[in-house]
Amino acid sequence: MGTPVKVTVIGAGSVVFSLALVKDICLTEGLAGSHITFMDIHEGRLNAIYNLATRFGEDLGSDLTFSKTLNRQEALQDADFVVNTATVTDEYMMRAERELADARGYHYGRTGLPYSVTGNIQLMLSIAQDMERICPDAWIIQAGNPVFDGTTAVTRETGIKMVGLCHGHYGYLGIARTLGLDPAKITWQAPGLNHNIWLTDFFYEGQDAYPLIDKWIEEEAEKYWAETQETEAGIPTQMSPSAIHQYKMYGLMPIGDTPRRGGWWYHVDAETRIRWYGKPIGGGDTPVGRDRIIDGKEKKFADITKAAFDEKVRPVDLFGKEKSREQHVPIIDALVNDNEGQFQVNVRNEGALPGMPDDVAVEVPAVVNIKGIQPLRVPPLPTKVMLEQILPNWLSIESTIEALLTGDRSMLLFNVLQSHQTRSYDQAVEVMEALMDLEDKEATDAMRLMQSTREKFQFPKPL
Repeated sequence: MGTPVKVTVIGAGSVVFSLALVKDICLTEGLAGSHITFMDIHEGRLNAIYNLATRFGEDLGSDLTFSKTLNRQEALQDADFVVNTATVTDEYMMRAERELADARGYHYGRTGLPYSVTGNIQLMLSIAQDMERICPDAWIIQAGNPVFDGTTAVTRETGIKMVGLCHGHYGYLGIARTLGLDPAKITWQAPGLNHNIWLTDFFYEGQDAYPLIDKWIEEEAEKYWAETQETEAGIPTQMSPSAIHQYKMYGLMPIGDTPRRGGWWYHVDAETRIRWYGKPIGGGDTPVGRDRIIDGKEKKFADITKAAFDEKVRPVDLFGKEKSREQHVPIIDALVNDNEGQFQVNVRNEGALPGMPDDVAVEVPAVVNIKGIQPLRVPPLPTKVMLEQILPNWLSIESTIEALLTGDRSMLLFNVLQSHQTRSYDQAVEVMEALMDLEDKEATDAMRLMQSTREKFQFPKPL
């Protein structure tokens, strides 16, 4: 006997993610009879996902029901869980920002200005505030970035129950594949902050597997890098020279998105990125790499949209009948039906990660059951990792949150001034002003929403 719930998806136009969510609920016996409401400001995408989801449910023989709306408040009515994938920026907006910054001396947009981030945090806060009025007992499951900043801000400023989820921890699987290990025989732990997590425990069949990494570095790494960078996909970031260099510097393997971050010295220019992330383009975080990602997303969305209105194409043929690796639905099932499990989550610290304040979101393992989400206390991270990675990352997001909540524009400027590519105070002010006044040249919905956010939050001019 299932326990029906209402799940509201904000930003449902993320078609692949939304369909994976639908599939996982369909295949979870304990959630039989549930209702999913899709909400998005993009009507075309909303219609596509609604049509696909309805047909997908039919293909799988489920008893799920669906609805759609352009109105967020309507979508939140009677919600038990709110899955938020929405952002105020898209790839086109971010590309425009990078190009503008590059023209002012900041390679690939690395200004340190988190202004797009403030817009997304504001969106998360406004959703949570709506939930306090409309569905105060519901959980918000944050799937869109910035998970670290947003989860910290929302859990401080509202009383809504919140958990942030990310894919980064699956980086351990990249290590396993490269080493030829069976993932089912691996025990691991990678705590830290979102996009800043470190492999503290890595065991294979009960034995410490870090020596296997060391052996691979010594005997196989160079050959692996030479061979993989000649493929279309290039060197996987998880096993890139940057990741291995960070391991040697800090004593722990960086996991998932963490190797993409590193220090500024990995991102000085295109040649430097090729050194650390491989030929021919230096990884995905480059103009060419991001353009490839955009092109891939466009093709995928075009194919899916076409399929949504083509009765000859069945969604089950596109998305299969197997559950995804996403944690969202298993966590919902655990909270509702006490189907207990351990998950990698982003939640208020409350003592889970030593050395961090209780009201800061950390990424740690947690046991989830009908009692709630209970983060596990992990051992302290090495001092070097804390001083050089964790604490600076935390202080940076505190500046962003302070700017958003107080309207103090200087807090944003400080982040730009601290960029290694900033050569003068005037340069920092110029790029910040230009980014904040970025015009809607491509007339995308994301950019229009970003402009409305600017209008709502008028930061005082810097001195």
